[in-house]
Amino acid sequence: MSRHVKGSLFVDYVRMLRSQKQVDWSRRLDSADLALLHRQVNPDEWYSMEAFERFGLAILEDIAHGDLIAVRIWGRMSTEFQVATHPSLLVAGDPCESMMRFLVLRLSFFDFEVLSIPHLTDTEAIIHVHYGMSLHAEQAACFQTLGFLSRLVELAGGHKVVAALKQRLWEGDPATVISIEWRREP
Repeated sequence: MSRHVKGSLFVDYVRMLRSQKQVDWSRRLDSADLALLHRQVNPDEWYSMEAFERFGLAILEDIAHGDLIAVRIWGRMSTEFQVATHPSLLVAGDPCESMMRFLVLRLSFFDFEVLSIPHLTDTEAIIHVHYGMSLHAEQAACFQTLGFLSRLVELAGGHKVVAALKQRLWEGDPATVISIEWRREP
């Protein structure tokens, strides 16, 4: 079964690749990918998850130079854009509700389930993440998700946020599990 990502997410990867005019992307991308790179991305269309993965790996290697901390920071920075694009995502003073709204919004970005939240309280969340990509791409996507979610909790009013990867699929664990803890405003 083929899997897809919505153009509203795919466009971010295309913009990043296009911004690096000095890089010869034909070293990493095939002709079909290069055609996607040079055409207009429709935010409402579905795009191949395989192309999304290849674009993400190209960004990781040629823009982030393999630095997963940079990927996590990019995930944090992308939170404000998504909140501006989807204002109902953020519920001021309620990180728990913001996480639930993120879960619902995430369903509109992929035509398959990429994450679940089996545990969510007023001060913590456990998130299971599985993009179904190669282990290297999965690792980068999980670092980006970790950054995004920790920033979302902060924007929603969580204080002293601690976010960590408790299990890592790419290191042999059965799944990738993100843990986020925060304090509520007094």
